[in-house]
Amino acid sequence: MRTPKKTELRGAQRSTAKLIRRFAIRGASGFIALLVIEYFVLPELAGARKSLHLITQANYYLVILGIVLEALSLSAYGKLTQTLLPQHARPRYSQILRIDLASLSVSHVLPGGAASGAGLSLRLMNASGVSGADTGFAIATQGIGSALVLNALLWISLIVSIPFAGFNKLYLTVALLGAVLIAAAASLIYLFTKGQKHGLEVLTRATRHIPLLRRFDLKRSFERIAQRLTSLMEDPYALKSAVVWATLNWLLDAASLWVMLAAFGRIVNPDYLLVAYSVANVMAVLPITPSGLGVIEAFSTLLLVQFFGVPRGIAILGVITWRLFNFWVPIPVGVASYISLKLASGKAAEDVTMELDKIDLPPELD
Repeated sequence: MRTPKKTELRGAQRSTAKLIRRFAIRGASGFIALLVIEYFVLPELAGARKSLHLITQANYYLVILGIVLEALSLSAYGKLTQTLLPQHARPRYSQILRIDLASLSVSHVLPGGAASGAGLSLRLMNASGVSGADTGFAIATQGIGSALVLNALLWISLIVSIPFAGFNKLYLTVALLGAVLIAAAASLIYLFTKGQKHGLEVLTRATRHIPLLRRFDLKRSFERIAQRLTSLMEDPYALKSAVVWATLNWLLDAASLWVMLAAFGRIVNPDYLLVAYSVANVMAVLPITPSGLGVIEAFSTLLLVQFFGVPRGIAILGVITWRLFNFWVPIPVGVASYISLKLASGKAAEDVTMELDKIDLPPELD
């Protein structure tokens, strides 16, 4: 077994510090730029300035409740990740949650959005001892499963609300987009469970000219993901747990929005709220901005005001307050989580270095 050299470990520590600085600088610059647009430019354009007096009349106990619900939503997302990882390779839940928060912060500020967040999650999971195939399976299943649950919530809320609130052409557009997402998810499930041979051939041809992927054993990873997906489909308890945590993630987030609107004085019919919330999040799937920035705010506010009778000022203030804790606060929290993970990794490397310093290594190893 090869013993790591002290110079290699120190080099790894310097590399870690460099990554932390780069991540912090890029994240901070993106955070500030987007924050200015969201809370100074957009409200000005929407005329929300006239309703700022509502802030002084807000129920801040409800705002605190909304923050707690948002934190519980993120915790449910972490439990979903934990459920999708194999039991023998699961890191501690606190570590999984920090990895999720770090990847979430990246997806909120970098142009790659979800792809950038998935890349960071893959690296951090690998550093925690989870294989690339198992991490890839968890990330892919998380995305597909969450999308299916969101569309199920959308269809249920639409079926309930249409007799009371009427039908709008926007619903048809969103329903079609949701149908496309469901078809894509079904195709991926079939690809990994029934069409493995053909799927692997297509994947190999598609990645043949991508230098970054040449070093990966695509065949082994593909087969591992297919195996994990098949085992999940055959395990009712694990599948049920994944569906429950994904549903709680969405419902707790939607409940946070409902509470924020109530904090500014408007109790919205829960079904109407779920329609606005689901439509906005389905539309955010389109890769226009990082994590639907601006898209979610626009569609949720539009539906609440135009179709469900919420006063414009309350709708805007409620939505941007909710997005403050749904989108913005997780960015610095994710940065802190990333730094804590790297510091923990660096401390482990430092402990190894200290142990090596106690040993007189042979010349060929030192």
